[in-house]
Amino acid sequence: MKRFVIACAMLLTVFHTMAQSDSDGYWQQHVDYKMNIDMDVETYRYSGKQELVYTNNSPDQLDRVFYHLYFNAFQPGSEMDVRLKTIKDPDSRMVTNKGTKEDPIYESRIEVLKPDEIGYIKVHSLLQDGNEVKYKVEGTVLEVDLAKPIAPGASTTFVMEFEGQVPLQIRRTGRNSEDGVALSMAQWYPKMAEYDFEGWHADPYLGREFHGVWGDFDVKISIDKDYIIGGSGYLQNPQEIGYGYEEEGTKVQRPKGKKLTWHFVAPKVHDFTWAADPDYIHDKRETASGVTLHFLYKNNKEILENWKNLQPKTEALLDFYNKNIGPYPWKQYSVIQGGDGGMEYAMCTLITGGRSFGSLFGVTAHEMAHAWFQHLLATNESKHPWMDEGFTSFISDLAENEIMERNRPNPFENAYRSYFMLAHSGKEQPQSTHSDRYAENFAYSIAAYSKGDIFLAQLGYIIGQDKLMETIRKYYEDFKFKHPTPNDFKRVAEKVSGFSLDWYLVDWTQTTNTIDYGIKEVVEKDGKTKVTLERIGLMPMPIDVLVIYKDETYETFYAPLRMMRGEKANPYPNLKRTVLPDWAWAYPTYEFEIDKPKSEIKAIVIDPSELMADIDKSNNGMTYE
Repeated sequence: MKRFVIACAMLLTVFHTMAQSDSDGYWQQHVDYKMNIDMDVETYRYSGKQELVYTNNSPDQLDRVFYHLYFNAFQPGSEMDVRLKTIKDPDSRMVTNKGTKEDPIYESRIEVLKPDEIGYIKVHSLLQDGNEVKYKVEGTVLEVDLAKPIAPGASTTFVMEFEGQVPLQIRRTGRNSEDGVALSMAQWYPKMAEYDFEGWHADPYLGREFHGVWGDFDVKISIDKDYIIGGSGYLQNPQEIGYGYEEEGTKVQRPKGKKLTWHFVAPKVHDFTWAADPDYIHDKRETASGVTLHFLYKNNKEILENWKNLQPKTEALLDFYNKNIGPYPWKQYSVIQGGDGGMEYAMCTLITGGRSFGSLFGVTAHEMAHAWFQHLLATNESKHPWMDEGFTSFISDLAENEIMERNRPNPFENAYRSYFMLAHSGKEQPQSTHSDRYAENFAYSIAAYSKGDIFLAQLGYIIGQDKLMETIRKYYEDFKFKHPTPNDFKRVAEKVSGFSLDWYLVDWTQTTNTIDYGIKEVVEKDGKTKVTLERIGLMPMPIDVLVIYKDETYETFYAPLRMMRGEKANPYPNLKRTVLPDWAWAYPTYEFEIDKPKSEIKAIVIDPSELMADIDKSNNGMTYE
């Protein structure tokens, strides 16, 4: 009878999980990590024990799981190494040029790593609920055949013993960076791969982007006492550590021994990163919003002033993003000198520090914005890099324009310039291309950053700036702590604006169709002026037209796109606007009439905002003297 009751309870649990998945239409997996790490700063090797509780919230029974072993990429002959040697324009940080600028001959920095310079993660044992499992390493992925399947709604516990070696700093992670930072520890632990409605995402690591499972991290790191750590999470034992983490005015009581054990807890994140160096300066800044900002940077007199000046500006960034996206939910954020450029991580960023102040602020603005567009709105950035890089670029462009008082009418002009270069290059691939499958870094970077930036800037042109910012805030509210997709964002924008926007998502992200509209003809008839517009490119758009009269008055005309099924509010409320009949995409030309003779017209301009990414603006305006 007891077995029957237990079996019924299990069936009810499974039924409830599946019913919840069906009714809610959304589910995501959950992980809880406990890790104990012992670091040897002489050999750059560390040993670790990981206890991982995995909860299967999917409607599927899982017979296998996969872990990422990212450090294995930093070995001669790895997929990352081979990719560096076969792509036309490898990342300059990861290669050396033995040729000339005109005739480059690239050599992978990974290819020449010695055994004590490579990176690796070696798994020594792995148990599932106390039972041995079969596993094998395939490059940067650990394939695990489970001892028992994980039923929908069930949890299981994996216990792993492993060791790692930190590679020389080549990309994002590593030791002894050009800035002299000892340890930049990103992608350093065996990390459970994501399983979602599309299945497993156990991508090999080629140097691009990431996708992780939401969960809680409890991490203890034992390291030599003279090393200072910054990273994800909240330090649980500040009074044993000191170095500026302790409460002001209290005495630090460090335990005896050569090493200190730093204990961090990071709730509701999908990654954990840290950096360590014996020469870090650690500053804290308590913000009005209740978030503690930590700044860890090298004690180098050439950079001290910039890093001090950065601190109030970082608080201004936090306030800007809180207002325009949504409130930052954690109680700390760390800006840490480390890595090889700038890279976002949970509750922190690693950035290089030997920069001008403008560059230092710019990289901080971008990486901090990723705390929202990736670490709160956790898209699959391997498949949709434009959603994290592009959205981050958009909001950081706005933030920099305001905080640095640049007052640019179009804060995104650099993004448009880059996109136009790509569109005319013949090298563009659709934004739906997997980030590892771009033929060139040139095409990937502009598609992800610049074209992704324009996706939002141009959406503001389509639905109105107020509706765009409302969409961003609603997107945050609906999808924080989740894994939103491009369609999720589109649906939010549709609900906020009342427009149909599938055409925009499809053409802009899934094709390389371009926007090209022009003024074909302007003729006078019976004291009025007839304007003929033409659609030259394949991508549809609504059209704003500005008319400037010789008496220095202005008027706008608006041709909504029929498939939008709606009209935006007047973006120029101080000007008279005429809303014209819808322009259906299939018609290559469109006519409208100005109720004045041509002799009174000084200029006619398509899209005075310049937010429509028209690839040939030479035919967008006509002037008459």
